[in-house]
Amino acid sequence: MSVKFIGYIGFNNSSEIQSAVRSRALDRDYVEAAAKAQEEGGFDRVLIPFSSNSPESQIVAAHAAAITSTLGFLVAHRPGFTQPTVAARQLATLDQLSGGRVAVHIITGGADEEMARDGDTRSVKAERYARTDEYLSILRQEWTAAQPFDHQGRFYDVKQAFSAVKPDNLPVFFGGSSPEAIEVAGRHADVYALWGETLEAVQDTVRQVRRSAVRYGRDPGFSLSLRPVIADTEEAAWKRAAEIEEQVRENRIAAGLPLTGHRPPNAGSLRLLETASANRRDKRLWTGIAALTGASGNSTGLVGTPEQVADAMLDYYDIGIDHFLIRGFDPLADSILYGRELLPVVRRKVAEREKAELALAG
Repeated sequence: MSVKFIGYIGFNNSSEIQSAVRSRALDRDYVEAAAKAQEEGGFDRVLIPFSSNSPESQIVAAHAAAITSTLGFLVAHRPGFTQPTVAARQLATLDQLSGGRVAVHIITGGADEEMARDGDTRSVKAERYARTDEYLSILRQEWTAAQPFDHQGRFYDVKQAFSAVKPDNLPVFFGGSSPEAIEVAGRHADVYALWGETLEAVQDTVRQVRRSAVRYGRDPGFSLSLRPVIADTEEAAWKRAAEIEEQVRENRIAAGLPLTGHRPPNAGSLRLLETASANRRDKRLWTGIAALTGASGNSTGLVGTPEQVADAMLDYYDIGIDHFLIRGFDPLADSILYGRELLPVVRRKVAEREKAELALAG
């Protein structure tokens, strides 16, 4: 099983250590520098995020694709705000213009207030997953149909839909921890995305998704999101993690934001917050930022030397994780550091593992 690395372009070179609330301002110089640095660092893709107040992810991906040649893009996309036939053509066009370097990350939920900012004021979570299920069915049909097709469902009524532009290879990434999400993942996900939880919790989720997928004859990959903190020594790495934690705490206090008593609206954040009940889990899983922020998004990390963090990543690899989405708290500098110090070590260890397994099999 090969291993893939996904980086991150978050619109500007800031994170929780600069401000208590993540900035969505668009910094063109940063986007270009981040794309080039992560291409040079050996990342396979970069995630372009989505929210109701952020720059448009597909347009940012198009610009970054135009200034790179090998870097892939994982474009975050929320169903329900664009007709699926239109979204299918937009993504297929981007895939063609980039030379087949695009994947889409389907983000269904979001808090009610987040959805309302884009006009979705009446849906509930279970309904949103049902809408995503239908949306993805139409999306894939638009990508593959050789003739015009009709679709009449609960959310969409399409007559004689057809796209002249087809993607070469456009994987669908999908996340969500609720039973409704697992069902949709089993039917549609090429890669199922998880946040960084304990080995036991990740293994349990992998099993659930595989059980769901096998009913549809599918075998998805799995992506794990982490915020690695690496240094020359283990002591220095944990010191850096403590400094990050203290800075985030100070920023939230200054902004009047809570440090405890969080009540996240989605199942994934609830699971992650439970993981964060202890500051350190397993060998090197660090949950301090997840505890402070209410597990809002990718907020757990692995801490240690590059060799130690790589070993911890291989523990996840052994239970089925074949993609790692990693980003740092100093976004541009950390991405360069990962490309130089971490990615080569993980790839070397995976290659050694595969070589040993082949020797045993032979």
